[in-house]
Amino acid sequence: MTGVRRDRRDLPQLLGEARRWFEEGLLAEVGGDGGPAVTPPQVQLFAQLDEEGTTVAELARRMGVTRQTVHQAVHALVAAGLLEQVPDPSSARQRLIRRTAEGRRAHERARRALERLEERLADRIGAAAVAALRSALESAWGEPPTCSDKRP
Repeated sequence: MTGVRRDRRDLPQLLGEARRWFEEGLLAEVGGDGGPAVTPPQVQLFAQLDEEGTTVAELARRMGVTRQTVHQAVHALVAAGLLEQVPDPSSARQRLIRRTAEGRRAHERARRALERLEERLADRIGAAAVAALRSALESAWGEPPTCSDKRP
């Protein structure tokens, strides 16, 4: 790998650490507001839901995990009163997972907490750096490269 410094960490590792920073900050904020305790995978699942509901299979695809993992997280969030399962109007065999009224309130609290975390990050690394990071992450990256995409 020409041109890559050996003394710096890989970008995927840095992105993972950044994600954990937000997850830990979010869990600390929502855990302190008296709501039900949730895990990072449950937070990720909650964020992947469409307003009208999402199937377990689609949630698993979006999260890059197995359906079993999603079922476990859904079960815990249903038990906590944050999610519900309803019939899918487009398929008699499937059910949609969607937020309950309490789940919608929790989702709104989480969104406000994420806004505060982003403000704290801007205080630490600068608003321009946060704006550049957001811009880069919102850019269309296209499909992951394949072995036929190798550079000479």
